[in-house]
Amino acid sequence: MSTERDSETTFDEDSQPNDEVVPYSDDETEDELDDQGSAVEPEQNRVNREAEENREPFRKECTWQVKANDRKYHEQPHFMNTKFLCIKESKYAAVPQISTLAWYTTLVPLLVVLGVTAIKDLVDDVARHKMDKEINNRTCEVIKDGRFKVAKWKEIQVGDVIRLKKNDFVPADILLLSSSEPNSLCYVETAELDGETNLKFKMSLEITDQYLQREDTLATFDGFIECEEPNNRLDKFTGTLFWRNTSFPLDADKILLRGCVIRNTDFCHGLVIFAGADTKIMKNSGKTRFKRTKIDYLMNYMVYTIFVVLILLSAGLAIGHAYWEAQVGNSSWYLYDGEDDTPSYRGFLIFWGYIIVLNTMVPISLYVSVEVIRLGQSHFINWDLQMYYAEKDTPAKARTTTLNEQLGQIHYIFSDKTGTLTQNIMTFKKCCINGQIYGDHRDASQHNHNKIEQVDFSWNTYADGKLAFYDHYLIEQIQSGKEPEVRQFFFLLAVCHTVMVDRTDGQLNYQAASPDEGALVNAARNFGFAFLARTQNTITISELGTERTYNVLAILDFNSDRKRMSIIVRTPEGNIKLYCKGADTVIYERLHRMNPTKQETQDALDIFANETLRTLCLCYKEIEEKEFTEWNKKFMAASVASTNRDEALDKVYEEIEKDLILLGATAIEDKLQDGVPETISKLAKADIKIWVLTGDKKETAENIGFACELLTEDTTICYGEDINSLLHARMENQRNRGGVYAKFAPPVQESFFPPGGNRALIITGSWLNEILLEKKTKRNKILKLKFPRTEEERRMRTQSKRRLEAKKEQRQKNFVDLACECSAVICCRVTPKQKAMVVDLVKRYKKAITLAIGDGANDVNMIKTAHIGVGISGQEGMQAVMSSDYSFAQFRYLQRLLLVHGRWSYIRMCKFLRYFFYKNFAFTLVHFWYSFFNGYSAQTAYEDWFITLYNVLYTSLPVLLMGLLDQDVSDKLSLRFPGLYIVGQRDLLFNYKRFFVSLLHGVLTSMILFFIPLGAYLQTVGQDGEAPSDYQSFAVTIASALVITVNFQIGLDTSYWTFVNAFSIFGSIALYFGIMFDFHSAGIHVLFPSAFQFTGTASNALRQPYIWLTIILTVAVGLLPVVAIRFLSMTIWPSESDKIQKHRKRLKAEEQWQRRQQVFRRGVSTRRSAYAFSHQRGYADLISSGRSIRKKRSPLDAIVADGTAEYRRTGDS
Repeated sequence: MSTERDSETTFDEDSQPNDEVVPYSDDETEDELDDQGSAVEPEQNRVNREAEENREPFRKECTWQVKANDRKYHEQPHFMNTKFLCIKESKYAAVPQISTLAWYTTLVPLLVVLGVTAIKDLVDDVARHKMDKEINNRTCEVIKDGRFKVAKWKEIQVGDVIRLKKNDFVPADILLLSSSEPNSLCYVETAELDGETNLKFKMSLEITDQYLQREDTLATFDGFIECEEPNNRLDKFTGTLFWRNTSFPLDADKILLRGCVIRNTDFCHGLVIFAGADTKIMKNSGKTRFKRTKIDYLMNYMVYTIFVVLILLSAGLAIGHAYWEAQVGNSSWYLYDGEDDTPSYRGFLIFWGYIIVLNTMVPISLYVSVEVIRLGQSHFINWDLQMYYAEKDTPAKARTTTLNEQLGQIHYIFSDKTGTLTQNIMTFKKCCINGQIYGDHRDASQHNHNKIEQVDFSWNTYADGKLAFYDHYLIEQIQSGKEPEVRQFFFLLAVCHTVMVDRTDGQLNYQAASPDEGALVNAARNFGFAFLARTQNTITISELGTERTYNVLAILDFNSDRKRMSIIVRTPEGNIKLYCKGADTVIYERLHRMNPTKQETQDALDIFANETLRTLCLCYKEIEEKEFTEWNKKFMAASVASTNRDEALDKVYEEIEKDLILLGATAIEDKLQDGVPETISKLAKADIKIWVLTGDKKETAENIGFACELLTEDTTICYGEDINSLLHARMENQRNRGGVYAKFAPPVQESFFPPGGNRALIITGSWLNEILLEKKTKRNKILKLKFPRTEEERRMRTQSKRRLEAKKEQRQKNFVDLACECSAVICCRVTPKQKAMVVDLVKRYKKAITLAIGDGANDVNMIKTAHIGVGISGQEGMQAVMSSDYSFAQFRYLQRLLLVHGRWSYIRMCKFLRYFFYKNFAFTLVHFWYSFFNGYSAQTAYEDWFITLYNVLYTSLPVLLMGLLDQDVSDKLSLRFPGLYIVGQRDLLFNYKRFFVSLLHGVLTSMILFFIPLGAYLQTVGQDGEAPSDYQSFAVTIASALVITVNFQIGLDTSYWTFVNAFSIFGSIALYFGIMFDFHSAGIHVLFPSAFQFTGTASNALRQPYIWLTIILTVAVGLLPVVAIRFLSMTIWPSESDKIQKHRKRLKAEEQWQRRQQVFRRGVSTRRSAYAFSHQRGYADLISSGRSIRKKRSPLDAIVADGTAEYRRTGDS
């Protein structure tokens, strides 16, 4: 048993998942690496071993080749959109033997349907084409014929050398060659890739920076690049530049990805590596899926059902006609038509005749009516002023017109964090210094006030005026200098960082590796300690107006394992000090045992954590000269270590970062978008579960979970290790229950957790791969695969692979079941591909309707995978919006999109479909009842023109308006009572049961419409002594009763009456009578005698009171039972919306949402740490190298020649 179990586990079991790592190598799965031919000879094992020993490890995977300024060298795939013009020739020639209707009865409705659908699709396609054209026609400068010339994005190819200017979007994945900044630094904003607005820097190779600044040198550049094939890994790049007989390694720091925006850099030059569909942003987009709603699929099956019913009815009536011909037709001389066909052949012809007569059962106009309703609902979303974001002039936009009602059926929402739930804006809110908390609303005398003006920083010349702070007592402490720790606290914030600074028009501009660090340095600047400048070895600070320069002896940079950063400086007085900031969990372990404010600071951290603020602890120590000299030797030795350099440095850092003195703690607010907690709360009440999928760190994601109230203090959180053990135990139980009789035993649905309690799941990308058995095989094991030698080995291997797939599928299903038992799920450090995988798992195993919402290119795959994708617009990044089905500017608008527009759209569509099937069956089945009285001869019960116009004019407008305008309760009540949303999730308003009830209603109505006039016409005499019981008068009576009945029926179905609804109902009835009198007039008969044969029927029949009484009786019998049933159901079994509608005036006052009250107990924290620093490795290496500190190049003159700008260096670099 153990051997079998071992054979199933072919993943790397020796490595524990790392919570801090984003597992980006996610396009090399075990299956792909193991996908070798099954018929490989055993000799291949020897070949593989030799290749493994002799291969060049780098060149093996770098097969993409690019030559600068040479498009033809690289054979770029040509993706051509081949368009096929399909012309379908349809001939509406009536077949005399089976034709029972005029040709126009089918052609006119069909042309209307096709015309409206074509116009609607044309509008959609033109809008998409316009947006694509706008992007494809963006311009940049490309070297052609030795000069920079303006070219469109769609013309850019691999190998082109291009120039980009400040605020330009990057059109392709390019290798940075040079820029206007020192050392060819280039600052980029990646909001379109990951939603983050803080700037990141890229830096070219020194050799390209040195030689490729001028246009003529760029035009003659002939470098050759070998690199990896196009892939979806946004943070990795491997390649080599071969130039001037030397090779230079390339990594991700030298690549500008498509979708980035050039910031704070006047211009830069680059070589196109990947273009078009090969760019990383496009590789992350996933497949574009054709999305259809649940109702679409259901509607199609119902139409199939109707088609089967149509065939069965036609077959039955055809059999009846054959029997009737045999029994009656052959023996009645007056029925002889000159044809000597057998009864069975006549029955065959009549079958097709009834297919034509009863074809209105299969509603041709249904689909176009649905499209018109969806188009109108989409415009209502676009026009909704309550979803318009005035600050950025961004309205809501329905980018598709086919998914509106699905918005009313959502079960799961998958949301990105950065830029979607949060604004990615960090604000300094509070701090604790020397055990004292600052940041409350206090005056200078330390008295609390509810209303107080914010602090005036005008006394500080370097203040940026953007910090809103209300504690005047802190300003008093800084200015008085009574507590030196206060000044030292802000001095630490001003000196301990890796922020870059430049001056523009006398203003300081900070470039930080993370928004957190930028917020802390800006706070120190506003409180009087402004960071002014730095060189490779110095840093200059303005301390309350006095500039002082400190020698930087070492920067101990931040990383995710250390969770802290330190800086060692020498003061102007010659003292050496170490300043450190980091997570409380790591700082407290390194404090000197004599720290009097340790407990007070811990209490403050608990308070900050309770307020969901992100915290860092600040500390320092003084270092003796001798101690530093000894440590510096170890530091320098570790810095130049050839192997395990990072581990050696961390070990040296540990030696100096001890016996620290605690200064205090900072509290930063990661600002949520407005209304996020309220929106999440309301969606939860609507039984919609929200999962957060983010690439951010676990601590940061958890902190945001508490801030937006997905998590609360009484939530039990399960992490990766807990989930893995639970799933392992479940798999063992399932294995033990398995066996010969397992398939006969009913499946056991066990819950993972005991009932009661609030649980949440927080899992990282690495653990997700481990749990879902998606862990990747290492690259160096590719060629060590063992190939089967015999047929038996091949069979065993196939069976093992199948068992592995079955195990993987069961494990994934168990994970989804476990996750769905939790009230909240947060997946952090996940790749775009993993985001899509999680969405797909829920779709596959829960059969639930999903919605994904995000704002960056890393969310595109998830947005495309979900049933509905929503993009957050208004940011610079628009890639998610372009791939989405709906877009708006703020997360809070999601509640209105779902609870109002989604719910209304679902209710309207369900009412529309139920009514549409009802009215078509009521109309069509009259022919069925009539067939029993006409020898099953396929004779129609109506005039041909009535059949033509019934769905087009007489009954179309009221049902369309109901589908567009009806609402059971107002938008405010829909938001106030989210529980109303549940009917859509449970498919209560339209399903097979409702469908068959509508069909039954239609059948009963058709019986009433036929048999009451039939009974009234038997043995009757009119006022003029003539019998009105002719066929044409009978047809007019039934048609009139039908139009009135179905139009009044929609009046009963309407919940929200407007003038437009009333006008459409009575107007449709009036239109019917007006057209009927025209078509029955003598004048039109003279013009078209063969098409209009009911001459004078309407005027003769409808002047008889008896016929009017018949029509009134028919309508009353058809509608009164419906009125009675509706009254009883609303009185005895009222729905939730019925109750709210009944008491709507009393409920009119809108309920104000209240944030959940947090119960805080001093000294007792359910969370160990509120540390949530979104800091990646900083700029320490860049600063220490001195490459960014050199004097900036002189500006380049712009010389205009031949319509292009040539930049020449005017200063000596």
